Amino acid sequence: MFELIIANLTVRPFRTLISILGVAIGVVLVVLFTGLTEGMTNDMAKRAANWKAEIVFTRPGAMTNDSSNAPLHTAYAERLVQIPGVQSAVPVIRYITSNSKSTFGLQQLDGVDWEPFAAMNDMSLVAGRPPQINNEIVVDERQLVQDNIKLGDSIQLFGNREYTIVGVYSPPSGARIKMSLIAMQEVLEAPNKCTYILVKLADGENAATVAERINQELPGNTVNLTQDLIIDAQERIPGVKTFLRILVGLGAVVSTVFVLLSMYTTITERKKEIGILKSLGASTPYIVKTIEGEAFMIGVFGILLGLILSFVGAFIIRNGYDLAFEFSAVWLIWAVVIAIAGSLVGALYPAWRASIIDPVEVMANE
Repeated sequence: MFELIIANLTVRPFRTLISILGVAIGVVLVVLFTGLTEGMTNDMAKRAANWKAEIVFTRPGAMTNDSSNAPLHTAYAERLVQIPGVQSAVPVIRYITSNSKSTFGLQQLDGVDWEPFAAMNDMSLVAGRPPQINNEIVVDERQLVQDNIKLGDSIQLFGNREYTIVGVYSPPSGARIKMSLIAMQEVLEAPNKCTYILVKLADGENAATVAERINQELPGNTVNLTQDLIIDAQERIPGVKTFLRILVGLGAVVSTVFVLLSMYTTITERKKEIGILKSLGASTPYIVKTIEGEAFMIGVFGILLGLILSFVGAFIIRNGYDLAFEFSAVWLIWAVVIAIAGSLVGALYPAWRASIIDPVEVMANE
């Protein structure tokens, strides 16, 4: 049977190649897009993990990913440092806006007082100086590469406002672009306001215990442990998991449709050969197994081609565009399963049509 399957595939090489390419496209869709999504969300989580503050103090609803409000008064920072166990507190304004150049179509900016923020999070400037006036910003090293900019260049933020890059910092933490807290307050017309306050604990203090003290002293606010905010970045980006499910479904549909169309037209053209096989005693299960065997081989070759194209694509994404990309063993397995399942399901109807061909009718018509 294996020799017959290989012969059937090679007798129409162009059609077989198109089918293999269709399955490969499904594999590439799953592997590349899930790898890019995993890489970017994990990169965001790593930047959040660079916060050395153990507690994030804010107002209810202030830290959703679709909000850019500043509902918290900065005076809370002074009250927080008076609570036993708190070493320092730094207000931050987070602003999220649309940006077609960014990976997810969104751009985040932070407004901070650079010196206390950098000291709290063990950050330093690798070039330049901190922002001193309202139209100055600092960026991390990846932002320079990603936007092909350099120290001293100007970029537009908040629509058409010009900001000059005066410093480059490391390691990355939070938003890649930071300006002074006063500058952000001025733009948002929110004097003495912030989105959240980072709270650094004194040595030896327990985060949960201090969080409970803060809740008792300042009720009605939201006290989050930093470690809880970075557990699963995908859960905190609206629509990411839905996006991945759609991609998986699309990959399955592409593989199934390509194999279905290819095998259906192949069966139509091979009625005579199938009729001869049945007249020689080939059973219905044998015919079905032969067609499904062809589909399985198409799926296998499609997976190999798809994985090769995916590795090439990942190399280009990482080195050509400097974007975070992470292969996931789980999604690689899903890509293989989807490709094989799509190929076998796509061949079911053509296999059934082939199995019911009447050899007498075929011979009479031929």
